[in-house]
Amino acid sequence: MERLLTRLAAYVQIPRLVLDADALNIVSENPRLLSLIPARSVLTPHPGEFDRLAAACGLNKPAGGCHRVMQAIQIAAEQDLVVVLKGRYTLIATPKGPHWFNSTGNPGMATAGSGDVLTGIILGLLAQGYDPAEAAVLGVYLHGKAGDSAVAASSEHAVLAGDIISHL
Repeated sequence: MERLLTRLAAYVQIPRLVLDADALNIVSENPRLLSLIPARSVLTPHPGEFDRLAAACGLNKPAGGCHRVMQAIQIAAEQDLVVVLKGRYTLIATPKGPHWFNSTGNPGMATAGSGDVLTGIILGLLAQGYDPAEAAVLGVYLHGKAGDSAVAASSEHAVLAGDIISHL
C-alpha cells in the first residue's frame, strides 16, 4: 500500500487527491510521504487519525479539541493542504485561510462508512472542477445536511451510510 500511495502521489500533478483512513495511516507511518502529496490535496482525518498525522509532522499530541484545531490549521499552512478535521463541528482548514466550522450533521452520522461517503462527495466535487477548499466546505456541508435529513426520517440510532447517500 505504501508503494501504491507513493506512486500515486508522484503521478498526480493537480489537486485531485483526497486522502482518508488507511492512506492517512500510511502517511503517518511514513512522514516522508507528506512531501509527495500534491499541494491543495484534501485530507479527511477523524481525531485519532489526525493525532497520528500531527505526530508525523513533528507536533506534540494535542491537549484537547482547541489544540487539535490549531494544529490542523498549522498543518494546512505548512504542507499546503486542505485538512478536514471530522467531528461534531467539522473544521475545514485551508493553507492560507479562511477556515470554516460546519454547522450541519449529528451524532447519528458516527457510523461505519459515513467517512467514505464524505470522501466520495468531496472527490466528486473535485472531479467537477471545484477548487479543493470549496469542494471540502461544500462536501462537508452537504454530507451533514444529508445526515440531518436521514436522522429526521428515522433516528440517530438507526442511520447507516447508505441513508446519508439516499438523502443527498
